Amino acid sequence: MGDVAMLPHALRALGEACPGMKITVATRPLFKPFFEGLEVDFLEVDTKGRHHSLAGMWRLAREAREKGVDAFADCHGVLRSKAFRLAMWLHGIPVAHIRKGRGEKARFIRQHSDGEWLKHTVDRYCDVFRRLGLPVGKPQPAPRALRPSPMGEKQGVWVGFAPFSAQKGKTYPEDLSREVVALLAERYDRVFIHGGGGHEAEFAREMEQKHERVTALAGRVKLGGELDLIANLDCVVSMDSLVMHMASLVGTPVVSVWGATHPGLGFLGYGCDPEGVLQGDLDCRPCSVYGGKKCRYGDHRCMRAVSPEMIMEKVGEMIAKNRK
Repeated sequence: MGDVAMLPHALRALGEACPGMKITVATRPLFKPFFEGLEVDFLEVDTKGRHHSLAGMWRLAREAREKGVDAFADCHGVLRSKAFRLAMWLHGIPVAHIRKGRGEKARFIRQHSDGEWLKHTVDRYCDVFRRLGLPVGKPQPAPRALRPSPMGEKQGVWVGFAPFSAQKGKTYPEDLSREVVALLAERYDRVFIHGGGGHEAEFAREMEQKHERVTALAGRVKLGGELDLIANLDCVVSMDSLVMHMASLVGTPVVSVWGATHPGLGFLGYGCDPEGVLQGDLDCRPCSVYGGKKCRYGDHRCMRAVSPEMIMEKVGEMIAKNRK
């Protein structure tokens, strides 16, 4: 989802460079809220049904041609999109695909680099458009969005907290998360906990019951409503995960916590202030591009290297900076 949430930044630059050009986004219906405000059409992808298999991608390519698509930019570079790309190419449709820089990223990890950051993923998306001959410039960060709040009228300072990720190397430890929630609830007027179902929802509900100013979002808002809420927050604390990218879409300040991964690999929320980055100085990190590698020590000490107190201090700094 994070990869999809970064795409609107590149599409905004594409629309500015080529006004009047019809842009069709092939994606799951769930992700449509990410593209709000952009002049785009959609080709709905049903990965659970008719487009599940590689043959389904050929079917999707036929649907694209029937819609009049006459060039294809593969910004995903996975097996499904490669099958789609091949089907389009065999029918004479110009195609271009993302170059992910795997070699550069592998070297960055081997060197545990704190040197020059690699090209941002959004810029790699723009490169795909350029390889199709489209004169796309560098995208500007998204401006601060004005959206209605799904949680009533805003009063005081609102902060979001998203401690979860699909990978343990990018998930904030639960005991430390409890401390962060307590500290945030003590200092700010409302604290919203972002997350999915299962254990994440249980944790959020437990925090809501324990702290008067805390609200669990699971089951209360859908993706579009969550984006609306994030637009009304003064700051979001996120791991290297989806909520960081959602905040970047609406220009909300972010404190991002990095463990096994590193913002220099090209996945920091586009336009997010690097001053909001928190990461421990450990010789073993970064150890992974996406955070899925097993921790050599078994304790993900890289996440524990960022303390709740460090997070609180950085939240205060980011809120004060963006009020000037």
